[in-house]
Amino acid sequence: MSSSEFSDWIEDDLQKLRKEGLFRTRRTFKPLPNGRCLLEGQELINLSSNDYLNLAHDPRLISAAASALQEMGVGARASALVSGRTEWHARLEQRLADFEGTEAAILFPSGYAANLGVVSAIAGEGDTIYCDRLNHASLIDGCRLAGAAFRVYRHDRLEKLKRELDKKTGEGKTIIVTDSIFSMDGTWAPLVELCDLAEQHHAYLVVDEAHGTGVWGETGRGLAEELNVESRVTIRIGTLSKGLGAMGGFVAGSDSLINWLWNRVRTQIYSTALPPAICAAACESLLIIKAEPERKQHLHQLSVFLRQELAHRSLLADVTSSGPIIPVILENPERTMSIAADLQAAGFLVGAIRPPTVPHGTSRLRISVTSAHQRDDLERFLKALDCSLARYGESR
Repeated sequence: MSSSEFSDWIEDDLQKLRKEGLFRTRRTFKPLPNGRCLLEGQELINLSSNDYLNLAHDPRLISAAASALQEMGVGARASALVSGRTEWHARLEQRLADFEGTEAAILFPSGYAANLGVVSAIAGEGDTIYCDRLNHASLIDGCRLAGAAFRVYRHDRLEKLKRELDKKTGEGKTIIVTDSIFSMDGTWAPLVELCDLAEQHHAYLVVDEAHGTGVWGETGRGLAEELNVESRVTIRIGTLSKGLGAMGGFVAGSDSLINWLWNRVRTQIYSTALPPAICAAACESLLIIKAEPERKQHLHQLSVFLRQELAHRSLLADVTSSGPIIPVILENPERTMSIAADLQAAGFLVGAIRPPTVPHGTSRLRISVTSAHQRDDLERFLKALDCSLARYGESR
């Protein structure tokens, strides 16, 4: 294929995306304190952020990162396995292990790298992976990369998963993979039931706590702590880029598990290590989460309020769910983008999520509450949403 033919193919595909309402533009964004942001120069209340505990702009994190930046410079300069693991990486891994109540922890350059690398490392030919259909793309990609038999299940229809597990034969490993909190729906994985199934069928259970860390559990370790099943989960993966306000992924577990991951997981072995300054900021985050539980409490109070108000408007797809990720399903991608534009004009930035991120027919506003917000912010948002929905005939 010539370069001109390739360009024509790209333009044809771009036109298809535009026609289907799925074209994505690049925008310039600047985070501000107090749950605000600048988008193309317009100041907005940011309801698209996953900085759940309002730590990314905390002066203590900034100070910790600045001190480490002066001491260590910007980049880590090598992979952690070669020479990139500084004392800040070692300190963060120890603090994560202490926080998670495990013997050890290992860092990854991103949560995506942690999921992709771990799942593809523990499974291979002859094994079988069972993956929830709503799992994050990084988990799905890890399952596909592993080369194992790949089965998809629905967490709201576990009887199918049970039948599949009952039928499985052979000597290969059986692995169940799930998010703890599904990122586009905000719903919980049924971890108790999944632990039961894993134990009954001698399966390994891998749980990604990306949207659970800092948000759920008495100490903020995630949904597995909230449901008291931490000891029953084979591998717990987390991220530093959401509730902790920093960057990177991690796994916490036994010394044996962490040593095995250190030697086997390609996304860790072959990636330059996190910047030391980021590690210093994440260390500070863990201290704040422990010392200031009121952040999590305020977050949940706001989430409950907004969910109740949306439920009264019949705008919640699942009234039994809870937490700061709140979807409003609008089905049509063009309508979703139009309502998001109305909200932006009224001063609010909300995620407008379309396929392929979510299934066709489920385009949505993905509202994300953080502890930076106040009730008045949400009340004004609801008024703006009401006006836009009425304009497009979406009130229910």
